[in-house]
Amino acid sequence: MIHIIGGGLAGVEAAWQLARAGIPCVLSEMKPARFSPAHTNADLAELVCSNSLKAERLGSAAGLLKEEMRRLGSLSLAVAQDCRVPAGGALAVDRDRFSRGITAAIASEPLIRLRREEIAKLPCEGPVIVAAGPLCSDALSADIQRFCGGGLHFYDAAAPIVTAESVDRTHCFAASRYGNGGEEDYLNCPLNREEYEAFEAALVSAERARLHDFDVYEGCMPIEVLAARGRDAIRFGPMKPVGLRDPATGRRPWAVLQLRRENAGGTLLNLVGFQTNLTFGEQRRVFGMIPALRAAEFVRFGVMHRNTFLDSPRLLGPDYQARSRPGLWFAGQITGVEGYMESAGSGILAGRNAARALRGQPPLVLPAATMLGALSRYISDPGVKRFEPMGASFGLLPPLDEKIRDKRERYERLAARALTALDAATG
Repeated sequence: MIHIIGGGLAGVEAAWQLARAGIPCVLSEMKPARFSPAHTNADLAELVCSNSLKAERLGSAAGLLKEEMRRLGSLSLAVAQDCRVPAGGALAVDRDRFSRGITAAIASEPLIRLRREEIAKLPCEGPVIVAAGPLCSDALSADIQRFCGGGLHFYDAAAPIVTAESVDRTHCFAASRYGNGGEEDYLNCPLNREEYEAFEAALVSAERARLHDFDVYEGCMPIEVLAARGRDAIRFGPMKPVGLRDPATGRRPWAVLQLRRENAGGTLLNLVGFQTNLTFGEQRRVFGMIPALRAAEFVRFGVMHRNTFLDSPRLLGPDYQARSRPGLWFAGQITGVEGYMESAGSGILAGRNAARALRGQPPLVLPAATMLGALSRYISDPGVKRFEPMGASFGLLPPLDEKIRDKRERYERLAARALTALDAATG
Protein backbone atom coordinates (compact mmCIF):
# COMPACT_ATOMS: atom_id res chain seq x y z
CA MET A 1 0.00 0.00 0.00
CA ILE A 2 1.41 3.38 -1.03
CA HIS A 3 0.57 6.53 0.91
CA ILE A 4 0.10 9.75 -1.08
CA ILE A 5 0.02 13.04 0.82
CA GLY A 6 -1.92 15.78 -0.93
CA GLY A 7 -4.95 15.80 -3.21
CA GLY A 8 -3.83 18.44 -5.68
CA LEU A 9 -3.06 17.82 -9.34
CA ALA A 10 0.16 15.93 -8.64
CA GLY A 11 -1.38 13.77 -5.91
CA VAL A 12 -4.43 12.70 -7.90
CA GLU A 13 -2.34 11.92 -10.97
CA ALA A 14 0.03 9.78 -8.88
CA ALA A 15 -2.91 7.91 -7.33
CA TRP A 16 -4.51 7.40 -10.74
CA GLN A 17 -1.30 5.94 -12.19
CA LEU A 18 -0.97 3.54 -9.27
CA ALA A 19 -4.57 2.41 -9.68
CA ARG A 20 -4.04 1.89 -13.41
CA ALA A 21 -1.09 -0.31 -12.48
CA GLY A 22 -3.31 -2.35 -10.13
CA ILE A 23 -1.65 -1.07 -6.96
CA PRO A 24 -3.80 0.12 -4.05
CA CYS A 25 -3.01 3.44 -2.39
CA VAL A 26 -4.22 5.83 0.29
CA LEU A 27 -4.66 9.47 -0.74
CA SER A 28 -4.66 11.89 2.22
CA GLU A 29 -6.13 15.37 1.71
CA MET A 30 -6.43 17.84 4.60
CA LYS A 31 -9.47 19.68 3.20
CA PRO A 32 -12.13 20.30 4.44
CA ALA A 33 -10.76 19.91 7.97
CA ARG A 34 -8.09 22.48 7.16
CA PHE A 35 -7.71 24.94 4.31
CA SER A 36 -4.64 26.82 3.12
CA PRO A 37 -4.99 30.61 2.75
CA ALA A 38 -5.53 30.17 -1.01
CA HIS A 39 -7.99 27.27 -1.13
CA THR A 40 -11.75 27.72 -0.89
CA ASN A 41 -13.55 24.43 -1.60
CA ALA A 42 -13.26 20.84 -0.41
CA ASP A 43 -12.82 19.19 -3.79
CA LEU A 44 -9.56 17.69 -5.03
CA ALA A 45 -7.31 19.32 -7.64
CA GLU A 46 -8.60 22.83 -6.90
CA LEU A 47 -7.21 25.39 -9.35
CA VAL A 48 -6.11 28.28 -7.16
CA CYS A 49 -4.74 30.78 -9.69
CA SER A 50 -5.81 30.83 -13.35
CA ASN A 51 -8.36 28.46 -14.87
CA SER A 52 -6.18 28.15 -17.98
CA LEU A 53 -4.03 25.08 -18.58
CA LYS A 54 -2.20 27.03 -21.30
CA ALA A 55 -1.81 26.40 -25.03
CA GLU A 56 -2.99 23.26 -26.79
CA ARG A 57 -1.06 23.61 -30.07
CA LEU A 58 1.44 20.78 -30.34
CA GLY A 59 4.08 23.20 -31.62
CA SER A 60 4.09 24.95 -28.23
CA ALA A 61 5.89 23.82 -25.08
CA ALA A 62 2.62 23.68 -23.14
CA GLY A 63 0.88 21.78 -25.92
CA LEU A 64 3.69 19.23 -26.18
CA LEU A 65 3.63 18.70 -22.41
CA LYS A 66 -0.10 17.98 -22.50
CA GLU A 67 0.21 15.54 -25.40
CA GLU A 68 2.92 13.62 -23.54
CA MET A 69 0.66 13.48 -20.49
CA ARG A 70 -2.30 12.26 -22.57
CA ARG A 71 -0.19 9.41 -23.89
CA LEU A 72 0.67 8.46 -20.31
CA GLY A 73 -3.00 8.35 -19.27
CA SER A 74 -3.46 11.71 -17.51
CA LEU A 75 -6.63 11.96 -15.44
CA SER A 76 -6.63 15.75 -15.27
CA LEU A 77 -6.53 16.17 -19.04
CA ALA A 78 -9.36 13.68 -19.54
CA VAL A 79 -11.53 15.60 -17.06
CA ALA A 80 -10.48 18.95 -18.52
CA GLN A 81 -11.86 18.02 -21.92
CA ASP A 82 -15.30 17.50 -20.37
CA CYS A 83 -15.46 20.91 -18.67
CA ARG A 84 -13.51 23.19 -20.98
CA VAL A 85 -14.56 26.77 -21.65
CA PRO A 86 -13.70 28.86 -24.74
CA ALA A 87 -10.17 30.29 -24.52
CA GLY A 88 -8.83 30.64 -28.05
CA GLY A 89 -5.85 28.37 -28.52
CA ALA A 90 -5.63 27.54 -24.82
CA LEU A 91 -7.26 24.79 -22.77
CA ALA A 92 -9.24 26.53 -20.03
CA VAL A 93 -11.78 24.91 -17.74
CA ASP A 94 -14.73 25.68 -15.52
CA ARG A 95 -12.68 25.29 -12.35
CA ASP A 96 -15.53 24.09 -10.13
CA ARG A 97 -16.66 21.42 -12.59
CA PHE A 98 -13.04 20.40 -13.09
CA SER A 99 -12.44 19.83 -9.37
CA ARG A 100 -15.76 18.02 -8.97
CA GLY A 101 -14.93 15.76 -11.91
CA ILE A 102 -11.51 14.87 -10.50
CA THR A 103 -13.01 14.20 -7.07
CA ALA A 104 -15.71 11.95 -8.52
CA ALA A 105 -13.16 9.94 -10.52
CA ILE A 106 -10.92 9.40 -7.49
CA ALA A 107 -13.85 8.54 -5.19
CA SER A 108 -15.16 5.94 -7.63
CA GLU A 109 -11.81 4.14 -8.05
CA PRO A 110 -11.80 1.08 -5.75
CA LEU A 111 -7.99 0.96 -5.53
CA ILE A 112 -7.79 4.49 -4.15
CA ARG A 113 -8.81 5.08 -0.55
CA LEU A 114 -9.46 8.80 -0.02
CA ARG A 115 -8.90 10.01 3.52
CA ARG A 116 -9.80 13.52 4.66
CA GLU A 117 -7.03 14.11 7.17
CA GLU A 118 -4.11 16.40 7.84
CA ILE A 119 -0.68 14.77 7.81
CA ALA A 120 1.63 16.78 10.07
CA LYS A 121 4.80 14.68 9.69
CA LEU A 122 6.45 12.60 7.01
CA PRO A 123 5.70 8.91 7.59
CA CYS A 124 8.81 7.11 8.86
CA GLU A 125 8.17 3.88 6.99
CA GLY A 126 6.64 2.52 3.83
CA PRO A 127 6.51 3.93 0.31
CA VAL A 128 5.29 7.53 0.33
CA ILE A 129 4.63 10.15 -2.34
CA VAL A 130 4.61 13.68 -0.94
CA ALA A 131 2.45 15.81 -3.23
CA ALA A 132 1.36 18.23 -0.56
CA GLY A 133 1.93 21.19 -2.83
CA PRO A 134 3.57 24.52 -2.18
CA LEU A 135 0.77 25.43 0.26
CA CYS A 136 1.02 22.47 2.61
CA SER A 137 0.31 23.01 6.30
CA ASP A 138 2.89 24.75 8.44
CA ALA A 139 3.51 21.58 10.45
CA LEU A 140 4.17 19.37 7.42
CA SER A 141 6.20 22.11 5.73
CA ALA A 142 8.41 22.39 8.83
CA ASP A 143 8.90 18.61 8.95
CA ILE A 144 9.80 18.48 5.24
CA GLN A 145 12.32 21.24 5.76
CA ARG A 146 13.85 19.37 8.70
CA PHE A 147 14.19 16.29 6.51
CA CYS A 148 15.69 18.31 3.67
CA GLY A 149 17.91 20.53 5.78
CA GLY A 150 16.08 23.70 4.84
CA GLY A 151 13.94 24.99 1.99
CA LEU A 152 13.24 27.96 -0.23
CA HIS A 153 10.16 30.13 -0.50
CA PHE A 154 8.60 32.31 -3.17
CA TYR A 155 5.30 34.07 -3.67
CA ASP A 156 2.55 33.18 -6.12
CA ALA A 157 -0.20 35.54 -7.21
CA ALA A 158 -3.73 35.11 -8.55
CA ALA A 159 -5.76 37.46 -10.75
CA PRO A 160 -9.14 38.97 -9.84
CA ILE A 161 -12.45 37.62 -11.12
CA VAL A 162 -15.43 39.85 -11.99
CA THR A 163 -19.03 39.16 -12.95
CA ALA A 164 -19.68 39.26 -16.69
CA GLU A 165 -22.88 41.30 -16.28
CA SER A 166 -20.98 44.10 -14.52
CA VAL A 167 -18.59 44.68 -17.45
CA ASP A 168 -19.52 47.67 -19.62
CA ARG A 169 -19.90 46.13 -23.09
CA THR A 170 -19.82 49.54 -24.74
CA HIS A 171 -16.13 49.72 -23.85
CA CYS A 172 -15.02 46.23 -24.92
CA PHE A 173 -15.22 43.86 -27.86
CA ALA A 174 -15.11 40.09 -28.34
CA ALA A 175 -12.18 38.64 -30.28
CA SER A 176 -9.19 36.34 -30.05
CA ARG A 177 -5.71 37.46 -31.08
CA TYR A 178 -5.21 37.00 -34.82
CA GLY A 179 -8.59 35.25 -34.91
CA ASN A 180 -7.06 32.22 -33.15
CA GLY A 181 -10.11 30.61 -31.52
CA GLY A 182 -13.79 31.43 -31.32
CA GLU A 183 -14.97 34.99 -31.80
CA GLU A 184 -16.37 35.11 -28.27
CA ASP A 185 -13.41 33.49 -26.49
CA TYR A 186 -12.10 36.75 -24.99
CA LEU A 187 -13.56 40.12 -24.13
CA ASN A 188 -11.03 42.84 -24.89
CA CYS A 189 -11.04 46.08 -22.92
CA PRO A 190 -9.12 48.68 -24.97
CA LEU A 191 -7.33 51.74 -23.61
CA ASN A 192 -6.08 54.72 -25.59
CA ARG A 193 -2.70 56.22 -24.79
CA GLU A 194 -3.98 58.73 -22.26
CA GLU A 195 -6.07 56.11 -20.44
CA TYR A 196 -3.18 53.67 -20.38
CA GLU A 197 -0.65 56.15 -19.01
CA ALA A 198 -3.03 57.22 -16.22
CA PHE A 199 -3.72 53.58 -15.38
CA GLU A 200 -0.04 52.62 -15.41
CA ALA A 201 0.90 55.52 -13.13
CA ALA A 202 -1.84 54.62 -10.65
CA LEU A 203 -0.85 50.96 -10.73
CA VAL A 204 2.79 51.64 -9.91
CA SER A 205 1.98 53.94 -6.98
CA ALA A 206 -0.92 51.90 -5.54
CA GLU A 207 -0.74 50.45 -2.03
CA ARG A 208 0.35 46.85 -1.81
CA ALA A 209 -0.43 44.23 0.80
CA ARG A 210 2.38 43.40 3.20
CA LEU A 211 4.73 40.53 2.37
CA HIS A 212 6.74 38.49 4.82
CA ASP A 213 10.49 37.96 4.78
CA PHE A 214 10.90 35.39 2.03
CA ASP A 215 12.63 35.47 -1.33
CA VAL A 216 10.42 36.58 -4.23
CA TYR A 217 10.85 34.86 -7.59
CA GLU A 218 9.54 35.42 -11.09
CA GLY A 219 6.66 32.95 -11.09
CA CYS A 220 3.26 34.66 -11.67
CA MET A 221 4.76 38.11 -11.28
CA PRO A 222 2.26 40.68 -9.92
CA ILE A 223 1.11 43.15 -12.55
CA GLU A 224 2.22 46.10 -10.43
CA VAL A 225 5.77 44.71 -10.11
CA LEU A 226 6.00 44.26 -13.87
CA ALA A 227 4.62 47.78 -14.43
CA ALA A 228 7.36 49.23 -12.22
CA ARG A 229 9.98 47.96 -14.68
CA GLY A 230 9.09 50.55 -17.28
CA ARG A 231 6.19 52.57 -18.65
CA ASP A 232 5.57 50.15 -21.52
CA ALA A 233 6.38 46.93 -19.65
CA ILE A 234 2.76 45.78 -19.28
CA ARG A 235 1.83 47.14 -22.72
CA PHE A 236 4.32 44.67 -24.17
CA GLY A 237 3.26 42.03 -21.66
CA PRO A 238 -0.25 41.15 -20.42
CA MET A 239 -1.80 44.25 -22.04
CA LYS A 240 -0.21 43.84 -25.46
CA PRO A 241 -2.65 44.86 -28.21
CA VAL A 242 -1.04 42.92 -31.05
CA GLY A 243 -3.32 40.75 -33.13
CA LEU A 244 -6.42 42.75 -32.13
CA ARG A 245 -8.41 45.45 -33.87
CA ASP A 246 -11.02 47.54 -32.08
CA PRO A 247 -14.19 47.56 -34.26
CA ALA A 248 -15.15 50.93 -32.77
CA THR A 249 -12.06 52.61 -34.25
CA GLY A 250 -10.88 50.19 -36.90
CA ARG A 251 -7.39 50.37 -35.38
CA ARG A 252 -5.26 48.46 -32.95
CA PRO A 253 -5.71 49.79 -29.39
CA TRP A 254 -2.81 51.38 -27.52
CA ALA A 255 -3.21 48.69 -24.83
CA VAL A 256 -5.83 46.08 -23.96
CA LEU A 257 -6.94 44.03 -20.97
CA GLN A 258 -8.31 40.63 -21.92
CA LEU A 259 -11.08 38.95 -19.93
CA ARG A 260 -11.43 35.16 -20.14
CA ARG A 261 -14.34 32.97 -19.05
CA GLU A 262 -14.02 31.41 -15.61
CA ASN A 263 -17.00 29.06 -15.89
CA ALA A 264 -18.96 27.28 -18.59
CA GLY A 265 -21.89 29.65 -18.29
CA GLY A 266 -19.66 32.65 -18.93
CA THR A 267 -21.02 34.53 -15.92
CA LEU A 268 -17.56 35.02 -14.39
CA LEU A 269 -14.53 36.56 -16.09
CA ASN A 270 -10.83 36.43 -15.20
CA LEU A 271 -8.52 39.44 -15.70
CA VAL A 272 -5.87 37.70 -17.80
CA GLY A 273 -2.33 38.32 -16.59
CA PHE A 274 -3.45 40.59 -13.75
CA GLN A 275 -2.03 38.63 -10.82
CA THR A 276 -1.66 41.18 -8.08
CA ASN A 277 -0.70 41.94 -4.52
CA LEU A 278 -2.52 45.27 -4.30
CA THR A 279 -4.85 45.77 -1.35
CA PHE A 280 -8.46 44.95 -2.14
CA GLY A 281 -9.49 48.62 -2.05
CA GLU A 282 -6.72 49.58 -4.44
CA GLN A 283 -7.66 46.78 -6.83
CA ARG A 284 -11.18 48.15 -7.03
CA ARG A 285 -9.92 51.72 -7.53
CA VAL A 286 -7.05 51.12 -9.97
CA PHE A 287 -8.61 48.38 -12.10
CA GLY A 288 -11.79 50.44 -12.16
CA MET A 289 -9.86 53.04 -14.18
CA ILE A 290 -10.16 50.70 -17.17
CA PRO A 291 -13.32 51.97 -18.91
CA ALA A 292 -14.98 48.56 -19.24
CA LEU A 293 -14.45 47.87 -15.51
CA ARG A 294 -15.68 51.16 -14.01
CA ALA A 295 -18.66 49.42 -12.42
CA ALA A 296 -17.16 45.93 -12.21
CA GLU A 297 -18.32 43.61 -9.44
CA PHE A 298 -15.39 41.65 -8.02
CA VAL A 299 -16.28 38.15 -6.84
CA ARG A 300 -12.64 37.42 -6.02
CA PHE A 301 -9.86 39.94 -5.58
CA GLY A 302 -6.34 39.09 -6.60
CA VAL A 303 -4.34 37.46 -3.82
CA MET A 304 -0.72 36.61 -3.19
CA HIS A 305 0.40 33.68 -1.09
CA ARG A 306 3.60 31.94 -0.10
CA ASN A 307 4.74 28.91 -2.04
CA THR A 308 7.47 26.56 -0.91
CA PHE A 309 9.80 24.48 -3.05
CA LEU A 310 12.68 22.14 -2.31
CA ASP A 311 16.31 22.49 -3.24
CA SER A 312 15.53 19.61 -5.57
CA PRO A 313 18.83 19.30 -7.49
CA ARG A 314 20.53 18.27 -4.26
CA LEU A 315 17.63 16.24 -2.89
CA LEU A 316 15.84 14.41 -5.73
CA GLY A 317 16.69 12.10 -8.59
CA PRO A 318 15.13 12.37 -12.07
CA ASP A 319 12.53 9.79 -10.96
CA TYR A 320 11.41 12.28 -8.24
CA GLN A 321 12.69 9.94 -5.51
CA ALA A 322 14.63 11.32 -2.56
CA ARG A 323 18.32 10.53 -2.96
CA SER A 324 18.77 9.91 0.78
CA ARG A 325 15.66 7.79 1.33
CA PRO A 326 14.53 5.14 -1.14
CA GLY A 327 10.77 4.75 -1.13
CA LEU A 328 10.08 8.48 -0.68
CA TRP A 329 9.02 10.47 -3.72
CA PHE A 330 8.04 14.12 -4.06
CA ALA A 331 5.75 15.49 -6.77
CA GLY A 332 4.15 18.76 -7.80
CA GLN A 333 5.22 22.37 -7.43
CA ILE A 334 7.10 21.60 -4.23
CA THR A 335 9.72 19.98 -6.47
CA GLY A 336 10.26 23.19 -8.42
CA VAL A 337 8.20 22.47 -11.53
CA GLU A 338 6.18 25.58 -12.32
CA GLY A 339 2.57 25.33 -13.50
CA TYR A 340 -0.58 23.23 -13.28
CA MET A 341 0.30 20.73 -15.99
CA GLU A 342 3.94 20.56 -14.99
CA SER A 343 2.80 19.62 -11.47
CA ALA A 344 0.37 17.03 -12.79
CA GLY A 345 3.07 15.61 -15.06
CA SER A 346 5.46 15.16 -12.15
CA GLY A 347 2.69 13.28 -10.32
CA ILE A 348 2.31 10.92 -13.27
CA LEU A 349 6.02 10.09 -13.18
CA ALA A 350 6.17 9.78 -9.38
CA GLY A 351 3.19 7.41 -9.46
CA ARG A 352 4.64 5.31 -12.25
CA ASN A 353 8.02 5.11 -10.53
CA ALA A 354 6.47 4.13 -7.20
CA ALA A 355 4.64 1.32 -8.99
CA ARG A 356 7.83 0.21 -10.70
CA ALA A 357 9.75 0.23 -7.41
CA LEU A 358 7.16 -2.02 -5.76
CA ARG A 359 7.54 -4.46 -8.63
CA GLY A 360 11.34 -4.44 -8.44
CA GLN A 361 11.64 -2.68 -11.81
CA PRO A 362 14.17 0.07 -12.61
CA PRO A 363 12.87 3.66 -12.49
CA LEU A 364 11.36 5.30 -15.54
CA VAL A 365 13.55 8.24 -16.50
CA LEU A 366 12.19 9.71 -19.70
CA PRO A 367 14.56 10.90 -22.45
CA ALA A 368 15.85 14.47 -22.29
CA ALA A 369 14.22 15.07 -25.67
CA THR A 370 10.75 14.82 -24.07
CA MET A 371 9.26 17.74 -22.15
CA LEU A 372 8.48 15.61 -19.09
CA GLY A 373 11.97 14.16 -19.19
CA ALA A 374 13.60 17.56 -19.59
CA LEU A 375 11.70 18.93 -16.58
CA SER A 376 12.60 15.95 -14.39
CA ARG A 377 16.25 16.34 -15.34
CA TYR A 378 16.21 20.07 -14.65
CA ILE A 379 14.88 19.67 -11.11
CA SER A 380 17.42 16.91 -10.39
CA ASP A 381 20.53 18.43 -12.00
CA PRO A 382 23.18 18.99 -9.30
CA GLY A 383 24.93 21.40 -11.67
CA VAL A 384 22.14 23.96 -11.20
CA LYS A 385 23.64 26.48 -8.77
CA ARG A 386 20.71 28.84 -8.21
CA PHE A 387 17.61 26.70 -8.38
CA GLU A 388 14.33 28.39 -9.26
CA PRO A 389 11.00 26.96 -10.45
CA MET A 390 10.80 26.05 -14.12
CA GLY A 391 7.85 25.51 -16.45
CA ALA A 392 7.68 23.76 -19.80
CA SER A 393 9.99 25.40 -22.34
CA PHE A 394 11.56 24.31 -25.59
CA GLY A 395 14.76 25.82 -24.19
CA LEU A 396 15.02 22.77 -21.90
CA LEU A 397 15.22 20.33 -24.82
CA PRO A 398 18.47 19.44 -26.58
CA PRO A 399 18.78 21.16 -29.97
CA LEU A 400 17.96 19.46 -33.24
CA ASP A 401 20.78 18.04 -35.33
CA GLU A 402 20.04 20.53 -38.09
CA LYS A 403 19.56 24.27 -37.74
CA ILE A 404 16.04 25.44 -38.61
CA ARG A 405 15.55 29.20 -38.73
CA ASP A 406 11.76 29.24 -38.76
CA LYS A 407 10.74 29.05 -35.12
CA ARG A 408 7.34 27.48 -35.74
CA GLU A 409 8.85 24.71 -37.86
CA ARG A 410 11.64 24.20 -35.33
CA TYR A 411 9.18 23.79 -32.46
CA GLU A 412 7.05 21.39 -34.46
CA ARG A 413 10.13 19.28 -35.22
CA LEU A 414 11.12 19.29 -31.54
CA ALA A 415 7.61 18.18 -30.60
CA ALA A 416 7.62 15.36 -33.17
CA ARG A 417 11.01 14.17 -31.90
CA ALA A 418 9.78 14.29 -28.30
CA LEU A 419 6.72 12.13 -28.99
CA THR A 420 8.78 9.58 -30.90
CA ALA A 421 11.20 9.39 -27.96
CA LEU A 422 8.33 9.10 -25.47
CA ASP A 423 6.67 6.26 -27.35
CA ALA A 424 9.98 4.41 -27.61
CA ALA A 425 10.65 4.78 -23.87
CA THR A 426 7.18 3.73 -22.73
CA GLY A 427 6.03 1.38 -25.48
